[in-house]
Amino acid sequence: MKAILSLGIVFLCMIMLKGQDVKMNNEIIFLLNDKETLSKLHYPKSVLKFYNKNPEYVWTASSKQSQAWAAMLLLDCAYQLGLSSSDYHLQELTFEKLKIIRDTPEKITQTEKAGLDILMTDALISFINNLHFGRYNPSYSASYIDANSINGFYAADQLSSVRKEEDLLSLILQVQPKIQLYTDFQNYLNTLYANNNLQAHEGEIKKIIINMERLRWLNTESEVYILVNIPSYTLEFHQKKSVFHSKVIVGKPSTKSPTLESTINYFTSAPDWKVPQSIFIKEMLPKITMQYLENNHYSVYDQHGNEVEVNASKLQQIRRNPQRYSVRQSPGCDNALGAVVFRFPNSYGVYLHDTSQKQLFNKTVRALSHGCIRVEKAKELAFQLLQYDGSEDQIPVLETAMVQYKRKDFVLKQPVPLIVTYLTCLIKDGTPVFYDDIYHFDPLLENKFNLNK
Repeated sequence: MKAILSLGIVFLCMIMLKGQDVKMNNEIIFLLNDKETLSKLHYPKSVLKFYNKNPEYVWTASSKQSQAWAAMLLLDCAYQLGLSSSDYHLQELTFEKLKIIRDTPEKITQTEKAGLDILMTDALISFINNLHFGRYNPSYSASYIDANSINGFYAADQLSSVRKEEDLLSLILQVQPKIQLYTDFQNYLNTLYANNNLQAHEGEIKKIIINMERLRWLNTESEVYILVNIPSYTLEFHQKKSVFHSKVIVGKPSTKSPTLESTINYFTSAPDWKVPQSIFIKEMLPKITMQYLENNHYSVYDQHGNEVEVNASKLQQIRRNPQRYSVRQSPGCDNALGAVVFRFPNSYGVYLHDTSQKQLFNKTVRALSHGCIRVEKAKELAFQLLQYDGSEDQIPVLETAMVQYKRKDFVLKQPVPLIVTYLTCLIKDGTPVFYDDIYHFDPLLENKFNLNK
């Protein structure tokens, strides 16, 4: 009899708890259909999808308190991760409210609990997106990130997979960039915070924060990549156990080198140079003569790609209608592209290449090109790519082709990711090193963070 009574009590408790769950779920469903609630959210579509997978009180149920407190600690430390705490509803999500839910739950209504639960979810989804994509990503707006899985990453799914794990904080932090430059920034910030040494380094911190943001805009997680940093005029070829370094020349402020991500698929020895029309018309045309063309190994072509025999009469026609003609420079020791050019898909028409003007690498300020990137150790970079590709036997072939100015394509079996970025600060041997903001990009990004404090 006692056993039957006990079973009856358990069954009754289960019914009562089930009823409470339904009521909780109804409160969340009601708020997620409320326009005013949705208008407060940074990522409303992601929040809706999250609760579609997790139809319950995820953070404010009494059994979820430890996760809620861990989440609050993470959001409260946003500045230490180069983000702004003001982005994460911390005026409404407070430790005091969590304490009330824990100690005196009768003082808060189910609607208030549901509202806090939804805000916590939106805050964490926002935090995950900001850590992974950055706060001011130029390629992806918040609304696009909210509606799409990008390269297999969707914050609502990430949060769903880690919300029940004990180590919630560490798992969320894993969405950050894996690139070593970012880790160096984060380690340096952690040291400053650990030593409570912030005020003396306020200027440094501002620079570090905007450059961490730029690194979040990158997609690559490969251990092998070529990185060009415009402000430091450097190229690095990162492999698992080594880094190859070279100086570079980048675009002038008037003809900026673009930031981009692509893949080097092949390179070419002894390239000819098809002169961009802007350079031809603005720079070459005023000084064009038959002697100038001959001395620099330039050939002129018509609109159909036929080579044009240049004489005094033809020069007058070219000057009158330059848009009908194009110019190419044949391979040779004075070719603008040097002995080798590295090709990669991009919408800017730029590439990495050697140069005949090696003396320019002795300059401190090397923003000198029309946008393409000149590599001081271009031959050595080509050798490195062949070695990485398992094609060491092609190195003598490449060397001969370069010396004899013979055009030959070298296609990589393992294309190498390329990153061209703009970092005005790096951590070297544990110390920040700052570079001139040659394109004046920093103030705009700094202002965005300052306005969002």
